[in-house]
Parts: sequence; C-alpha cells; structure tokens
Amino acid sequence: MFFRNWDVKAILQHWLLVAIVVTGLIGLLYAAVQQYLRQGANDPQIQMAEDAAAKLAGGQSVQNVLPSEKVDIATSLAPYLIIFDANGNPIASSAQLDGQTPIIPSGVFDSVRQKGEDRITWQPQTGVRSAIVVTQFTGSASGFVVAGRSLREVEKREDGLLQILVAGWVVMMLVTFVATAILFRKSET
Repeated sequence: MFFRNWDVKAILQHWLLVAIVVTGLIGLLYAAVQQYLRQGANDPQIQMAEDAAAKLAGGQSVQNVLPSEKVDIATSLAPYLIIFDANGNPIASSAQLDGQTPIIPSGVFDSVRQKGEDRITWQPQTGVRSAIVVTQFTGSASGFVVAGRSLREVEKREDGLLQILVAGWVVMMLVTFVATAILFRKSET
C-alpha cells in the first residue's frame, strides 16, 4: 500500500495547520464576495428611494412618483416602490403580493426614523426575498418610501459562488494533504 511505511498520524498533525488556514481563507473569501454581491443588490433601490423621497418632499403627487406598472414581487425581477404615510400605513404601491400591497414590519420604520434610511433583506413570505431600501420624506406631507427588487438572481450567484468555493476547498484539502505527505516523507528519508 502507498502509505504503508508512512507515519500517517505525523502527516495529519503537520497538515492540520494548513487545512485550518485554507479553510479560514476560503470562508473569508466567501464572506467578502457574498457581502459584495448582496450590498450591490441595493444600488438601484438607493437611487429609486432617494429620488422618490425628494420628489414627494418637493410636493409631487404620489401618482407622479410611482411607476404605473404593478409588480408581482413573488415572480418578477422588476424594481418597485411602496409609499407609506408617517404612521407606516401604505398610501400607494407598484408592488403586489397575492393581489395586495405588502406590509413592511413597523420596526423598519422605527429604525428609519432614527437613522434616516435602512437597507435590509425583506422576506414577506416564504420564497419571496427582496433587497429593500427605506427612506423618509418630509414636506407638505411626510412618510416613507420603500424601493425594492427581488434577490433571486443575486442568491443564484451566491449559491454558485458557494459551490465553486466548496469544490475548490475539497481540491485544496487533497492537494495540501498530498503535498504535506510528500514533504514529510522526503524529510524522513
């Protein structure tokens, strides 16, 4: 057998540190790229929410701010807007979920009142996940603007990234083990 004269226990002890470092680096790489992808999913909504809030604060009507097309957020990738009054009640929406305007948890509005804006992942029902940006507006009226869009494609990219990194991790574990075994064997001879 190939490992018959080798001290497998000693090889494993030497390889363990390499395995820990490689695992940590793969985990760090996944976390960094996943966050980059997820944070980038907010970019269109930031612009949409800020522009809509500025228009509403400037006195434009809700009808002039909202897109005319309704978006079924369970199936569509299209961005959407929901306008809420100062109490968090929906005023108007281009978003629909099961034929209704979806409701944002009131805690989000509390956070926006304190910070001015919030960027979150929102799951109004199982299988429906959106990246939303919530901001305030004040003027002749005051309230909140929610701009969102589906995370479906971003999450597919995250899943693909994870698959690639897991495959790479397995290959790196095998390569580093074999390299450690060969180096350890050479040092014994």
